Amino acid sequence: MNKHLKNIIQLLIFLGLGVFFIWLSVKDLSKEDLDIIKQSAMQVNNPVSWTFLVLSMLSLATSHFFRSLRSVLLIEPLNYKIRTSMSFYAVMVCYLANLALPRLGEVLRCTFLQRYEKVPFQKSLGTIVTERVIDLTIFLIIFILAIFLNTGVLSNLIINQDTGVSLGEWMNTKIVSMASNHTLYLLAGGVVLFIILIYLTRKQLMKIPFMTKVKNVLIGIWQGLISIKDVKKPFLFVLYTLLIWVFYFFGTYTCFFAFDFLSQLGFIPAFSCLAFGAIGFMIAQGGLGAYPLIIAGTLVLYGVDYNAGLAAGWIGWSTQTLMVIIFGFISLILASFAGQKSSEQI
Repeated sequence: MNKHLKNIIQLLIFLGLGVFFIWLSVKDLSKEDLDIIKQSAMQVNNPVSWTFLVLSMLSLATSHFFRSLRSVLLIEPLNYKIRTSMSFYAVMVCYLANLALPRLGEVLRCTFLQRYEKVPFQKSLGTIVTERVIDLTIFLIIFILAIFLNTGVLSNLIINQDTGVSLGEWMNTKIVSMASNHTLYLLAGGVVLFIILIYLTRKQLMKIPFMTKVKNVLIGIWQGLISIKDVKKPFLFVLYTLLIWVFYFFGTYTCFFAFDFLSQLGFIPAFSCLAFGAIGFMIAQGGLGAYPLIIAGTLVLYGVDYNAGLAAGWIGWSTQTLMVIIFGFISLILASFAGQKSSEQI
């Protein structure tokens, strides 16, 4: 399949998911519900609310800045010293590109560093994969902690009004069903056999020129992946990683103060919105549609009207998206003025 056609199809699928979630969130709304959403959204039409929304954007941008600092530490063991400013520009361009096409940002970030900082594409890709693995691990910890903090509410939440089945009962049934699903075991066995086959035929495979090129690329990625073990400032690496998520949280929490009906909720609801809302960005392009829907559902657990929560979700999504657009375009402009690093600087 043509690469451009494949990208277009992928974009349409993710945008389609976003449109589907938008439809899902508004399909049953009455005129009264729409009036509540409008009134809730109008709460941000004042200087105090705008101040908190700007603080939310700055908190999220600060989180990305710490991400860029961590990236510098990861690339340093590969014997490439990249500029902090250029690392930040690369991160913001990455998020800007991901708004247009899923996973395009990671590719552009590597291309960006190769062009401006002379870091080989495959090596920077390896460090990005490492970053993603670390962030996914922390996200899972945050997600599990959020579930733990909301165990009582979630386990008793009725998800089927006709049968009266609670979320806790439904999850127990699903876990038992998955444990007895033989297809999963067959798939796992197939993956193991494939790995063994590749290992046994590796010498023959390396005689093929194409496979040799693949091997070299994989070696470069592997070097980037394992760069974490040679990080020269491990304390700073851990600190930056924690600060990334701390400022993610502040970005969510400060947004609460833009609304009267959220400002008194406290830390735990904001933490839950951070944990559950992140899923919206994973399943839909740029979180379109999915993020507000999840935020509204999460806030309902704390007694917030669904429609008011939906309005807050859309405002929160708009704040995050606007921040990426603003800082992304500024980064593109500033990077073009900064220019490429000379080979002597590496």
